[in-house]
Amino acid sequence: MQITIDASMIPLSCRVSIISELDDIDALVGLYRGRVLRYVMLSVGDQDLAETITQDCFLKAYNGRASFRGDCAVSTWLFTIANNLIRDHLRTKKFQFWRKAKATAIDATEMASFLPNGETSPETRILASERAEQVKVAMEKLSVNQRRMFILRFLEEMDLAEIAQATGMPVNTVKTHLHRAVTSIRKELGGAR
Repeated sequence: MQITIDASMIPLSCRVSIISELDDIDALVGLYRGRVLRYVMLSVGDQDLAETITQDCFLKAYNGRASFRGDCAVSTWLFTIANNLIRDHLRTKKFQFWRKAKATAIDATEMASFLPNGETSPETRILASERAEQVKVAMEKLSVNQRRMFILRFLEEMDLAEIAQATGMPVNTVKTHLHRAVTSIRKELGGAR
């Protein structure tokens, strides 16, 4: 019998206990894979590459679980690892093949399915898909840092301190990138709020 666990319902101390004491990679992946994959996918724009980076993120987390001090949320620690892997991807030519392979690039209509949405009517899905396409186009025009801040703040719903910790940037720098990202996206969407 398999039990599904909702990470938001479990207190941080229990989550740390579950992951560090049991050393259960399945629990770690089960609790956080969706959020990490969504962040990576929206950051790199390629589904196969996002899957690879996400898998590497959990492998690094599992192998480095002894270094987790518990001074931040497990999700913040995982986003830090994912952020570093994305940064490595952008810095090196190791993944050059993936940059050229646009055949597997994420489709904006698929992106809507990664966004949390409790409504399922066809009209709502079409409108959400169109809006997701508009936001995706606007996000592509952002700098890498602005895109990351936007994803972490509005899709992952992290607060500024968590984003600063996950990215290794000062809070004021996070605020600046976030403000510029929001301003740019609003401008692209025609001033919509």
